[in-house]
Amino acid sequence: MCQNTPIADPCINICRMDQDGKFCQGCKRTVLEIGGWPRMTEPRKAQVLVLIERRMNAVFTPAHTTLQAAA
Repeated sequence: MCQNTPIADPCINICRMDQDGKFCQGCKRTVLEIGGWPRMTEPRKAQVLVLIERRMNAVFTPAHTTLQAAA
């Protein structure tokens, strides 16, 4: 990926939360990640994409796949 190319929003228009209300069933983001996407820096967006990949592969439990609050 070119450094100047913005990271695209991972929304796939299947917008509903899972039964626990933790992750979108379509893009696997949290409500905070979805709402904050337009204001995130590119490095932060890249972090979220890594978390999405982990969630999709079920490598970690949901407790280990949320971003910490920005310092």
